[in-house]
Parts: sequence; structure tokens; C-alpha cells
Amino acid sequence: MAAPRARRIDIPLRHVAVACGVMLFAVLGKATWIQVFDAAGLREDPHNQRALTARFDRSRGEIRLRDGTVVAVSRRDPRDGDRHRYRRFYPEGPVHAPVTGHLSFYAATGIEQAEDAVLAGTDPRVRVRAIVDGTAAAGAAVVLTIDGRAQRAAYAGLRATGRPGAAVAIDPATGEILAMASYPSYDPNLYTTPDVAELDRTDRRLQADPGRPLLNRAIRQTYPPGSAFKIVTTAAALASGDYRPGTRVAAPAAFRLPGASVRLRNFRGTACGDGLPSLAYAFKISCNTPFAMIGIGLGQDALRERAEAFGFNDGGLAVPMPVARSVYPAGMDRAQTAMSALGQFDDRATPLVLAMLSAAVAGDGSLMRPHLVREVRLGDGTVIGEAEPSRYRRALSSRDARRLTAMMTGVTRRGGTGRAAALPGVGVAAKTGTAENGGRDHAVFTGFAPADSPRVAVGVVVEGGGSGGRVAAPVARAIMRAVLG
Repeated sequence: MAAPRARRIDIPLRHVAVACGVMLFAVLGKATWIQVFDAAGLREDPHNQRALTARFDRSRGEIRLRDGTVVAVSRRDPRDGDRHRYRRFYPEGPVHAPVTGHLSFYAATGIEQAEDAVLAGTDPRVRVRAIVDGTAAAGAAVVLTIDGRAQRAAYAGLRATGRPGAAVAIDPATGEILAMASYPSYDPNLYTTPDVAELDRTDRRLQADPGRPLLNRAIRQTYPPGSAFKIVTTAAALASGDYRPGTRVAAPAAFRLPGASVRLRNFRGTACGDGLPSLAYAFKISCNTPFAMIGIGLGQDALRERAEAFGFNDGGLAVPMPVARSVYPAGMDRAQTAMSALGQFDDRATPLVLAMLSAAVAGDGSLMRPHLVREVRLGDGTVIGEAEPSRYRRALSSRDARRLTAMMTGVTRRGGTGRAAALPGVGVAAKTGTAENGGRDHAVFTGFAPADSPRVAVGVVVEGGGSGGRVAAPVARAIMRAVLG
């Protein structure tokens, strides 16, 4: 029998042993959790330099346009020796950079980031196929919805303006994004260097560039939509049942905003027709005073409901890259509501959502979910993922969509503000805008073609461009002509 003193010593030893056992099991449990459940997250952690370097140990999947043109590919670079076997190469880099993004030792952007698992071969669908076939895991190819001709036309059109801007083209029937251009752009090949010092210099230079070439203005920048928002206001008016295209609307040369001393005027301060034009005529020449009064009459709630049906106030939209939230504000007074009906006050829209305004009308009132990825293909051509077009919102009724189509078609005809977007022998539906932005007016355009059988809807913004009908419309025209052939 142990002596009392020995028993007293054993008690704390047992406590220590139990504590050690608990800590051991805790450590083992945590290690198991990390290895089994957190492994994927650790691999994708941007601070995991080993995982970043491993990206270049094997060939990555290609990024291709809808016609098969390769816009991102991995190549062996003998100059790198054994340290980094592959480097990314981007043909026509600046043209497609807003879509492809880039892959460097530090980060990935654009499709390179959004579809990283597929391109790197770590996606379960790709890994399982490699295991079944008994082959080495390799990245799958991502086939985009981008139309090469439309993308080049968009980039060239923006560059020709000499100003920053963005353009987006959508197939209204499917939601496929046919073009997504941003200017100024950058060459993603600059980020593929294995020289870390050179990479740092390049990144600092581009980050400091006042033109912000790394910014994808098409989906990450919002602008006042200006008179392009009159599509939303008109849709709300038609839906109310109180208006038709032929309804006469009050359109004085100037209108005093409720509760304010400010007098709102039409472009150049002129009267809108005879002061009591049809809604269709006021839309055609983009009068301000009638739409401000219509907005006040409808109220901000009705305008907001209709704006959200077109995609405003959705902070979760992704294509698959995340899209900045387009905004129709809340808590406005009557004067602010009047200005919001004109696409001013605190209204904000991405060029993508501007294209979606027209896509919804072109789609007979049904707005399809926009997307950039058409399919995912393995090396042997097997398709393991394919986009299925789906409706995103019901923006307006079929009847009202047809009425708006006729009104928008008038914009590109004689006397309309969008004549510069007209195409020979093709009906073009459109709405122009000049978005006031602190003395630096942006040129805005949205439209679709052909008006009677739509194949492409476009949204264009040119920063500081002034008149949408003069500066943005020709860019849209070039894009639509490229798509229609």
C-alpha cells in the first residue's frame, strides 16, 4: 500500500498526465482537421508562396474565345532553367486583359482568378477524370463567350476616343457576353516574369498610372447613367398603365424642382417640341423636364422597383468575376427623385448594367443572366462543364418591351439623338445620354440590333466624352457591326 505522502504526490501527476493527454488529442485533432478539411483553403491562400510557385510546375489550361482562338496559354521558357518550367503568355494582351486578367507569382486576376481551380487542374471534375484515366493532372481549357471581332472593335473604338471608358456587348437571347473592353488597358504579359524585382517594378508603375489601366471599368466602375436611365423611367411609366407611347406629356423649357430654387432645363434650354409632345417624341430627342415630372408622379418606390428589375442594387452579380453594385438610391425627396428619373443624383451603373438595360428590352422583357464562360474542356476535348442560359430578371412585360423597342428605334432615325449608331439596312434601337459628373460629363450609350430580331445589346461609357450620341454611339455602332457581320 502506498504511503500517504506517495498518494499526495500521485494526484498532481495524474492531473498533469490528463492535461497532456487532452492537449495531445487536441493537437492531433487540429492537425487532422487542417489536413483533411482546410487543405484546399491553405492551397488557395494568397500568402502560401509554395502553392503560388507550384502553379508554374505544370502546364495550365488555355483560355479560348468562342471560336477557339487562344488568348492565354502556358509555355515552357528555357531562360527560366529548372526553377519555373512554365510561363503564361497572352496573345493580343491589352485587348483581352479585362477578361483574361493575369497570373503572376503573387496573384491572379480576371478569369485566371475566377476559374483558377479549373485552369490549374485542382477542380474535382478535372482531378477525378485524371485519376480514372490514370494520367497526370493537367488544367482544363476555359472557353469564353467572347466574340473576337466584337472585342477588337470595342477596344479599337474606345482607344480612338482617346479617353478612358468601357464597352460591353451581350447576346440578349442567352446572356452571353460578346465583348468586354476597358481602356486604357495593360499588357498582362508584363506580369509573367519570374524576376521578382522586375515584377514589383511593373506592378508599382501600373498601380500608380493615373489612367488606372488595371481597372476593369466594364464591371468594376460605376457611372451616372444619365439619360440612358430614361429606359427605366419609361418602363415604369408604361407599367403604371397611365402612359402609352402616344400619351401627351408636359414638357416646358424649364421646370422648377419641388422644394428647391433650381430650375431644370432641357438640352440647350430649348422647349421640347410644342411643349406638349408625345412620350415617344420626348424620348426620341431626350427631353429632361417631362421625365423629371413623370418621375415625381410615379414616385421613387416605383422607379426603384423597376430599376431593380433591370439589375440595379444587386451586390451579388458575378460573371464569374464579381460585378460592382449599380445603385438606385433610397430616402430621396421629390427634387432628388426627379433627378434620379434622369439618371442623375446618386444613380450609378456599370457599363455592363447599361448593356443589360437594352438586353432586357431586346429579350421581350426577359433579362438573361450575363456570363463569360461558355464551357470547360479537358485536353481530349471532353466537355465537363457547360453554361446553361437562365433568366436573371423579368424587367418588363412583353407588350411594354415592344413599345419601348419602337421608341428606342426612333432614337437612331432622323431627328433622334442616336443617329451616329445607325446601320444601313438594319434597325437599331438605342438611348443616348450625357451623364453630368462634376463638370466632367460622360458620354453614355445603350442599344441593340437588329431591332426586329435582336442579336446584340451594347452599353458604352466614355469618360469626359460629353455627348453620348456623338462620342459613345460610334463605338457601339462598330461593335454591333462586328457582331452582325
